[in-house]
Amino acid sequence: MSTATAVAKASDGARTVVVKVGSSSVTPATVDRLCSDVALARTAGHTVVVVSSGAIAAGWAALGRGEKRPGDPAVLQAISAVGQHRLMRTWQNGLDPHGILAGQVLLAPLDFVHRTQYLHARGTLGHLLELGVVPVINENDAVADEEIRFGDNDRLAALVAHLVRAHLLLLLTDAPGLLTADPRQFAEASLIDEVVEIDQRLEEMAGGPGSDVGSGGMASKVAAAKIATWSGVETIIADASRPGVVSAALAGEAGVGTVFRARPHRLSARKLWIAFALGATGRLVVDEGAHKALAEGGRSLLPAGVVATEGDFGLDDAVEIVGPDGKVFAKGLVRLRAARAAEWIGRRTDQLPEDMPHLVVHRDDLVLVR
Repeated sequence: MSTATAVAKASDGARTVVVKVGSSSVTPATVDRLCSDVALARTAGHTVVVVSSGAIAAGWAALGRGEKRPGDPAVLQAISAVGQHRLMRTWQNGLDPHGILAGQVLLAPLDFVHRTQYLHARGTLGHLLELGVVPVINENDAVADEEIRFGDNDRLAALVAHLVRAHLLLLLTDAPGLLTADPRQFAEASLIDEVVEIDQRLEEMAGGPGSDVGSGGMASKVAAAKIATWSGVETIIADASRPGVVSAALAGEAGVGTVFRARPHRLSARKLWIAFALGATGRLVVDEGAHKALAEGGRSLLPAGVVATEGDFGLDDAVEIVGPDGKVFAKGLVRLRAARAAEWIGRRTDQLPEDMPHLVVHRDDLVLVR
């Protein structure tokens, strides 16, 4: 079997699924049950990749320093180093009865933007799958403090789903899926079975962070679902404690969780990175003509279309692009520093210095987010 085939099985009903397990669900009992389900899925011909949180939680528990973990990124790096091999031991113990090997893969978001690293990561995962190994992926927390401060494994799982050309992303948590309201406050809250489009109202419904054990919450899972669905990957948020949840999700059983339908057009890895993985350092407000040229014409952004700038951005920083209605409709990598962009606002090309680049954002570096 070729590496490409191992990374993305598609024919005869076999599917590639990325299963993300949150920190609160990484207990020996839950992992054992999930490993049994992973083994069944593999027997049925499916390909399974696991993204597992829990290194920091495992390290903190091993150190025995109390219930609430610290917030200092440098301390969290050290705690992750203590917990990472314990996390892998938990997964290997769960897979041992099924004669399956786990392979540890540590990634950081930058692995998805540099093409050489991206292809290397894809190749490594493909070879692991060829060898019959279940990759167990985690963020490289011990050396990547930015991911600890701002990231979580939900986002990483969505990027991995794109990397391995998955058909399904399964985000497992301690809730049955996305609910219409917080069940701790509203007893009548019910499960949302299907989401066709993730809009602002839905993102607000997801609320804030969840437990103290992990760094994510329902909001981060909805954000991950948005990344994955824009990658053409169907996503399900489901309860990790549900028996047979992996098999049920692969079979498309009704009520397994909240299903987010994939968008028909798949973004490239680089545009996914621009849209969802990079934080914006500023904003460009554009006029109606520029809005139409970008949104409908696939054009680059020129100074003539910019009416205002916000923030102190530098070359190749990510900026949000705002239309005349005040709403963000695109995001891109800017080719001018903030001071230069502000100086050139509204100027036509023939009013600019001939020996300098005139583009503010090139269309290849721009992603429509609405």
